[in-house]
Amino acid sequence: KEREVLFVFAVIKTGGKQYKVQEGDILFIEKLNAEDGAEVIFDEVLALSDGESFVAGTPLVNGSSVKATVIKNGKGKKIEVFKYKAKKGEKKHIGHRQPYTKVEITKIAL
Repeated sequence: KEREVLFVFAVIKTGGKQYKVQEGDILFIEKLNAEDGAEVIFDEVLALSDGESFVAGTPLVNGSSVKATVIKNGKGKKIEVFKYKAKKGEKKHIGHRQPYTKVEITKIAL
């Protein structure tokens, strides 16, 4: 009888952040140096689960990786920062758009 996988997920680390991912997930992560359509491998896997067992790394899970495909690179919405000090005549207006990479998780290698 073929074993049915109930719930496969992994916790990966990229861009200083941690993400819980499954196959087919689409993520907006910190910008990567990769072209659109390129395949990216995340080898910093902190935890894995196959539905029946759970493995937590110390600090990483050996021999595991997560493959993803880059959908696009872009910039987020504009954030406006306005600093003002009353009675001092001091004001400063700054705008910022955070760059991101949109990826789709294609495979979790256990």
